[in-house]
Amino acid sequence: MDGASGVRQRRGGTGIKIAKVTPKTGSVINGRVLAGPEEEVLAMSEKGQAIRLPIASISILGRATQGVRIMKLDEGDKIASITTI
Repeated sequence: MDGASGVRQRRGGTGIKIAKVTPKTGSVINGRVLAGPEEEVLAMSEKGQAIRLPIASISILGRATQGVRIMKLDEGDKIASITTI
């Protein structure tokens, strides 16, 4: 039984779609259910760019959306790590 919704997955079930992944959006690199005292997101890029922002400032969207951009990266840069604090 799924603890979050209490719905039992039946035969042939394939999970829940969490995002609309396209070439424009790129891959999903991190997913997390926030249920604790976390207040901020800290993201770091491979080239050393960092951003720290309040979780409350990130828009809440449905599951089949393209997501919210929290960091603009330079050409060729990628997210190295992301965490909540």
